[in-house]
Amino acid sequence: MSTIKHVIRFIRWAVVSLLLGVAAAQGAIEKSTAEFPYRSQYDVNILETAEFAAQLNAVSVVDVRSKYEYDTLHVKGAINIPLDKNFIDNVRKLRSGNARPIVFYCNGKTCRKSYEAAALVINAGIRNVYAYDAGILAWAEVRPESTVLRGKALIKISDLISEQEFTSHVLAPRPFAALYEQLGNKAVSLDIRDRVQRDNPVFGLGEERIPLDDLARMDALIEVAKKYHKTLLIYDKAGHQIRWFQYYLREKGLRDYHFLKGGSDGYFKETLGLKEFGGK
Repeated sequence: MSTIKHVIRFIRWAVVSLLLGVAAAQGAIEKSTAEFPYRSQYDVNILETAEFAAQLNAVSVVDVRSKYEYDTLHVKGAINIPLDKNFIDNVRKLRSGNARPIVFYCNGKTCRKSYEAAALVINAGIRNVYAYDAGILAWAEVRPESTVLRGKALIKISDLISEQEFTSHVLAPRPFAALYEQLGNKAVSLDIRDRVQRDNPVFGLGEERIPLDDLARMDALIEVAKKYHKTLLIYDKAGHQIRWFQYYLREKGLRDYHFLKGGSDGYFKETLGLKEFGGK
């Protein structure tokens, strides 16, 4: 009888352990889905940060963001292959030079580009590829010594702009517009959208329109803003480039500026009820 009781207890323990294991696994899946909302949409191999760090010197690392984003902050040793019409050809050239696994990354957990890059090359017949979907911001915080910030190869966490510092300069569309009206000639509206992205200006024809790669004009405007104590009210297309532009502003010593949350797309969507106001 005693043996039977022990067997029953063991079975109960095994069942409970199994149920707890299933619950823990389900919890981990739910947490992963919440943290990485696009993982379930792509059938690609994923590298976690610890795995990526352990293999850093044995893989080819590809930053699939724009050149401006790459030049601002990237994984040490990474090369820049933007996700454009030449992407597959450029990855083929990379693979022809070596057989290392290729790891793609972009900005972070809510950025699709690392998944899209891996999926595209797999569909093109290129194998042994991975997506590091935690992205450059997570990497820089964990491995600052293996991160390049505006050409500086060895950085500290304190060199990074925190989420709090970034968001302190971001205004929703209506407060952004209200501040523009309030400041009058003490404000300068700056459109940093790419030339191909531009459609209608947010605040009319008097705005400054300077793309991020026009450093001479950008430097001149910043110096004017500093000299005459003007506030720069800055917007891009969708609110993605401003985070990287902030490093440039900090380097130039500008403190009086605000970014438009969601960019011009967000502004026209909120104020006019439009998904997009013309253009590309």
